Amino acid sequence: MRILRRKTAQRVAIEKVFTEHDRPLGVDEVLACGRKLVDSLNQATVYRNLKMLIDDGWLKRLSHPSLGTLYERTGKGHHHHFHCRKCNRAFEIPGCALNEEEAAPKGYVIEDHEIYLFGICPSCAKVTK
Repeated sequence: MRILRRKTAQRVAIEKVFTEHDRPLGVDEVLACGRKLVDSLNQATVYRNLKMLIDDGWLKRLSHPSLGTLYERTGKGHHHHFHCRKCNRAFEIPGCALNEEEAAPKGYVIEDHEIYLFGICPSCAKVTK
């Protein structure tokens, strides 16, 4: 349930950044894109609003093995991520091809999983050809 909070220009800008990019973003990327919309946006405001948006259930935090903490919108169902080594951005991969029962050794109880694929995204692949 989303708590009704006073809408600020900064929060609206941060929400717009996530809506327009529709992929996992780090704080620095949110800050850079958000400043294009509200030039007074600062890092402390980004962190404070990210926390509020997580508490409200609009965003979730994920831990990327090399990019660190990223944030993405909720409500997308189970999916995995792709990390482009050229542009250093993370992308969502819809769905899941992992069969947890076959992947885990006998006797292990799977509670959750996350898969990260690494390589070159289509935009960067075009540039290298």
